[in-house]
Amino acid sequence: MKSAFQKISRVRGWAGGAKWYLSDDCLLSAKRMMYTVEYRRFYLRDLESITVWPSRMWKLRVIIPTAILLIIGGLVWALSDATPVEITIAAIFGVLGLGWLVRELALGPTASARIHATGATIELPIVRRTRRARKVLARIDEAVRATRPVASQPTPSVVAPLSGQSASRTTENAVSTSDLIADATQTSGS
Repeated sequence: MKSAFQKISRVRGWAGGAKWYLSDDCLLSAKRMMYTVEYRRFYLRDLESITVWPSRMWKLRVIIPTAILLIIGGLVWALSDATPVEITIAAIFGVLGLGWLVRELALGPTASARIHATGATIELPIVRRTRRARKVLARIDEAVRATRPVASQPTPSVVAPLSGQSASRTTENAVSTSDLIADATQTSGS
């Protein structure tokens, strides 16, 4: 027997994480905190928008570990007696610091998300990184379109950048399912 829910995303955290599932009529979040699981169901007919934007703290996630590893490597190098073991340890810390920098830059900014549904606005991470947001939002958009009547007006194109430089620009560059979905209030007649 095939499950009605399909996993579309997983966001890991220090004390738990969240898994997102999609079915024919709802979007389900299973948020795990230590030994408990909190479920939230968002019916697709009630979704107004899902907004994903780059986190401001992402730059600190890149800078702080890289700087710490490079400083440790530099201190070991500067305070060493030029023995092969000490030079190797300094090189290992330097390579770890540069490796962390390259990895974080390759993965891109971390994401924050806000879900607007009828009667509720909730901030839950739906994706870990902003580069994956387009794919997950496209699957949700497809499911929402399947549950709502077809609008007589043309649908907007799906073109929106995901990265921004400042807090004011991140709201301009956020990807929202309200941009992807035809206006539900016009189709439902209210």
